[in-house]
Amino acid sequence: MAAFSVKFLSTVSAFSKNLLNRQTLSSCRAFISHTQEQAPEDEFHVNYLDGDRKGIVVLSMRRFKARNAMGRNIIQRFIDGCQQIKHDNTISVVILRSEVPNVFCAGADLKERAEMNNKEVGEFVQKLRGSVTELANLPMPTIAAIDGFALGGGLEISLGCDMRVAASNAKIGLVETSLGLIPGAGGTQRLCRVVGPSLAKELIFTSRRLDGFEARDLGVVNHAVQQNDAGDAAYQRSLELAEEILPNAPIALRMGKLAVNRGIEVDLDSGLKYEEAYYAQIIPTKDRLEGLQAFKEKRKPKYQGH
Repeated sequence: MAAFSVKFLSTVSAFSKNLLNRQTLSSCRAFISHTQEQAPEDEFHVNYLDGDRKGIVVLSMRRFKARNAMGRNIIQRFIDGCQQIKHDNTISVVILRSEVPNVFCAGADLKERAEMNNKEVGEFVQKLRGSVTELANLPMPTIAAIDGFALGGGLEISLGCDMRVAASNAKIGLVETSLGLIPGAGGTQRLCRVVGPSLAKELIFTSRRLDGFEARDLGVVNHAVQQNDAGDAAYQRSLELAEEILPNAPIALRMGKLAVNRGIEVDLDSGLKYEEAYYAQIIPTKDRLEGLQAFKEKRKPKYQGH
């Protein structure tokens, strides 16, 4: 009987291992993180993809116990990560994601903030705002993969990206007025530039929470997808979008981003001057010549970022 029990348990164990999918692995990881102390440097990772995805970098928020609430440490790690990749010309596109199941970012760490005096609160919010600005100022295209809650500061962080992809289970909104606050990490300024001032005011005044599809319909996010069993549908769709961007010339991507970002802040004539200036920077590049040569030879171009 004992031998049968050992054999049976071994069979069940092997069977269970074969059934483990990404969702189970994520849950196990989250459980382990909840029961063990997490090293400060482990709250935020910079991952360089390789193979066919070389040129894509994934920034991962992974503060499991606090559901990615933005405290002092993760904010500093976030800023450090952005500065690490900012001047890397081998990077074509960046994805910002969460490894915490069902959460993108829970916003500011209110428990940590409750222990601050007024001066410290002001400094904290300023640094959180600065972290989003660091993200927004990255020269390459950026995508936020929202696979869960992105409320308050969580949405503000995603608004620092050029594009957003949300899963159906996402909860998205600037909810600060329900807490007696206003968005303080750029939300009042970036949301209105995405959806227009009237709708931005409505969403801020009502503290409305949107799911992924509602956010897409209102233009808050670019794409919405049905959540999958692994809980990473937005990340997978973001990878697909990144792969569409990846074959294009890195310098052209950066100049295109600058032209749009600078142009929307000024009148049309001034915006056209920006476009002219950034186009001029592309003319002497080897990538421009490679693109023309590849078109002539009817082959895929091989851009080097020069």
